[in-house]
Amino acid sequence: MTKLQKIVSGIILGVFALTLCFGVTQTVSAASSTVTAETLGLTYATDIGLGTKDIRTTIASIIRVAMGMLGIVAVVIILIGGFTWMTAGGNDDKVGEAKKWIFSGVIGLVIILSAYALTNFVITQLISATV
Repeated sequence: MTKLQKIVSGIILGVFALTLCFGVTQTVSAASSTVTAETLGLTYATDIGLGTKDIRTTIASIIRVAMGMLGIVAVVIILIGGFTWMTAGGNDDKVGEAKKWIFSGVIGLVIILSAYALTNFVITQLISATV
């Protein structure tokens, strides 16, 4: 595994871990009681210009953006593998390295898509169950 592959896989793993952390935060915040600023008589957030969107929806948006970025990274990895394969010139070592890049990119894309599907399902169910 080359140094670039280690860096890219570390970035993907780090963003995936952050995504899982956001998912856990989402679950914990959904389990708490539904106390709003209006029920407490607090309007500080609206006074300083913060949005009034539900925190679960905001977290869902953040997760969607993170998953989108990870998808782009996985596609770039596949493209790097394809470029390496096309420029290998019949060199078996470079073709083998390109196959590893492409395989890693496809596996990453499968993991990203499955994590997105799972997260989307959980957030949708939490929002519909608590509204």
